[in-house]
Amino acid sequence: MTSASSNHNKRPNVIWIFGDQHRGQALGCAGDPNAHTPNIDNLAASGMQFTRAVSGIPLCCPYRGSLLTGLYPHRAVRGHEHRLDPEHRTLAHVFNEAGYDTAYFGKWHLDGFHEREGRAAHHIIPPERRGGFRKWIGYENNNSQWDCWVHGGAGDEAFHHRLPGYETDELTGLLLDYLREQAEAQASGSEQPFFAVLSVQPPHDPYIAPAPFRDKYNAASIRLRPNVPQVPRIEEQARKELAGYYAMIENWDWNVGRIVKALRDSGTLENTHILFFSDHGDMHGSHGQFRKTSPWEEAIRVPMIISGEKPFYGRRTGTTKVPLNHVDVAPTTLGLCGIGKPDWMQGTDMSSLRLPERPQPEMPDSAFLQLVEPTRHANSVDRAWRGVVTTDGWKYVCLENTPWLMFNLNEDPYEQVNLAFNSVYASERKWLNERLKLWVADTGDRFELPDF
Repeated sequence: MTSASSNHNKRPNVIWIFGDQHRGQALGCAGDPNAHTPNIDNLAASGMQFTRAVSGIPLCCPYRGSLLTGLYPHRAVRGHEHRLDPEHRTLAHVFNEAGYDTAYFGKWHLDGFHEREGRAAHHIIPPERRGGFRKWIGYENNNSQWDCWVHGGAGDEAFHHRLPGYETDELTGLLLDYLREQAEAQASGSEQPFFAVLSVQPPHDPYIAPAPFRDKYNAASIRLRPNVPQVPRIEEQARKELAGYYAMIENWDWNVGRIVKALRDSGTLENTHILFFSDHGDMHGSHGQFRKTSPWEEAIRVPMIISGEKPFYGRRTGTTKVPLNHVDVAPTTLGLCGIGKPDWMQGTDMSSLRLPERPQPEMPDSAFLQLVEPTRHANSVDRAWRGVVTTDGWKYVCLENTPWLMFNLNEDPYEQVNLAFNSVYASERKWLNERLKLWVADTGDRFELPDF
């Protein structure tokens, strides 16, 4: 057992806990009447909840590339099934150099394997393409939660096997094994802190959950968001899929509780920052759309909670409207551990919003949104777009040379009134277009915006 006094001067540990396709609205603490997430809600209540956090690119591979490198997608991973260049430095490299142990468990989706060539779960990612993590147990991609295969190690110690149960439960178990090892080492006098990542596929489709959780959700009782059109086929699909989705989220929440309990029981919770988030959201029928790659709120808004460690005393708690983006997660994580942001990261260190003693940089007035390369999957947007969402509640999105969407989210949170072509709002559109032009230029992106 590690005492509170012995924790006081130790460098903090940090854990990322993130799911796939978990929209920011789908939490009890976010006001979703369908969601039962007591453990995540407790993290929010004792931590800082970023209510306007965004997925700057609502697509798995490019988001993950930006997450690990702190670089925008056009400089890291441009699109679906693109490989992260192994020459790119990642957050793991920075932590390694700072003396941390680093570990990654779960979905990777950064090795560029094309699933038309076979099943990604059986693709072996070589050690040199595992982002610099010292311990890595994962898979490229897998959309079958009861048939999850993981691999890791190297040479004679390499392994590849099928997990015996439901993916979220089993991957959480792997993290718990690692946490026990780290707690034992620290209790025995080791001063090496750790950075660990748990990345699970749920609540990504297919929307399947263990029966004890699925039993709680009936399609007929699901409350749809007001922007789901009253079209029978859309409502039917949304209800059916959401029943499984919320069951998956409740199972995810149960596993989050397992992690917090393990940290508390080992005495390491008060020296461990926890970041809970997601790579992007899921439309689930809003605006008649499903899945991802679109710029509407249900696809771009993600959970983001910084919690753990000291729950209240000397820590900022509550909510913030600062629009934390994918490129901000890495520098913020480093900041929580007192490590400066490398020059090559493009994001902002927002750790001062949790730790009052940290330097307070100028926070961004907006977040940059992109779909660099369309996937052309079913239920996806079939062309590139760029957008901006501001701290004062405006969203503006363009196709090439053409405005597309503009919403005042303060009065229209469900995005039911598109103002992009309303001359009454011409001045707002011009200002937002200029702000978007600055984002394109400042990040080294290339995209032809309209002129007004």
